[in-house]
Amino acid sequence: MRKHVQHLLNAQRDVLTPPAIGAVERAMNQLRDTVAAGENIGKIRIKMDELDFAANKWLKPYPNALWRENVEVILVAVAVAMAIRTFFVQPFKIPTGSMQPTLYGVVSTPDYTRAYAEAQYGMEDQAKADSQKQLQLQKSMLIPAGWERIKEWFQGISYVRVVAQASGTIDGNSVGPMHRFLIFNLWQSFWIGGVEHTMWLPPDYGEEDLPHRAGMFPGREYHKGDDVVKLRVSAGDHLFVDRLTYNFRKPERGEIIVFDTHGIDRLPPDQQNTFYIKRLVGLGGETLALAQDYEAAGVPQFGGEPVPVGHLVVDGQPLSASTPHFENLYSFSGVPPGTKTLRYQDNQYYGHALIKALEPGREFQVETNHYFVMGDNTMNSSDSRFWGDFSGGQVIGKSFFVYWPITKQFGWGNQ
Repeated sequence: MRKHVQHLLNAQRDVLTPPAIGAVERAMNQLRDTVAAGENIGKIRIKMDELDFAANKWLKPYPNALWRENVEVILVAVAVAMAIRTFFVQPFKIPTGSMQPTLYGVVSTPDYTRAYAEAQYGMEDQAKADSQKQLQLQKSMLIPAGWERIKEWFQGISYVRVVAQASGTIDGNSVGPMHRFLIFNLWQSFWIGGVEHTMWLPPDYGEEDLPHRAGMFPGREYHKGDDVVKLRVSAGDHLFVDRLTYNFRKPERGEIIVFDTHGIDRLPPDQQNTFYIKRLVGLGGETLALAQDYEAAGVPQFGGEPVPVGHLVVDGQPLSASTPHFENLYSFSGVPPGTKTLRYQDNQYYGHALIKALEPGREFQVETNHYFVMGDNTMNSSDSRFWGDFSGGQVIGKSFFVYWPITKQFGWGNQ
């Protein structure tokens, strides 16, 4: 009670008369002294009543006091949260698979994205085959219920199912935008045969949108009762970014850093106002090269042609599995004995793919106070091999703690 009155007195001190201030302060001091002296509860209550009388007599009443207090508490909470986000830790979610298998992005099953890409590049036969394969996956998918569904929810897995309410076709213009509130997806609508279909609380689809993930190809025909959308969506890892450490030291090689892409001219315009998360591999002033170790065959992103895979060489010194933070990356698992060709598989490490800026036999000089980064999944990562280094001032912080979902990535161990 005394602290509450003190708070009100501090807020009104500049508009109260000296006698009013003195009367309230005397009543507060008497209550404080009575408590400090260990007096019985009766005397303490008398002093509380006296303080209540003085406060009601001399302090000015506030209109809508309850609303005022609640708004004040909310504003303080928001200010504290923003301060923590700005100076200490910031939440961040992984949208893509460029850091797999260290950190996972959004994954959906089935995923028609590859069929879309192949159709775009004129590979119609392959696109149809891929689309048919994904359709079979969609039909065979079973959506669990009960405790199994709850268990999967903690693992970041959600299911989306929308059944056609009418027969007809769909095209790209029939899919409406995602309606959002703050960071929450609320609903998304699309039309089939002139009938609106609405998905409530749709999941985050990562770097792809709903039509690409769900195979909603232009002109695709649906019959009433068909599954239009039936997806099993695994949420990307959500982590806290440590924004404090780099105020006291510079980033070190091998750390997973988050940086602002603004001003990286070699990135597409739609990627220049976002944040990337990659592993720091090159520091300012260093000369980088990649030495070939193997060829990775069967890589979907490169049409199945073998891709040179190797290890990073920094100022003439090669990195290896004994280099801190590169232990897994250079394990080269999946290499058949007695061969120099490995078969690419998802969620395995293969060193670094030698493409673009670091093709075999080429070197790259990192500018002073700049950094060079790569994704751990270099078969599917837009990183410094494509667009070079960037200023150290764009670094936001480093990966700190995965707080969602509760999988093997959960915790501090994903470095």
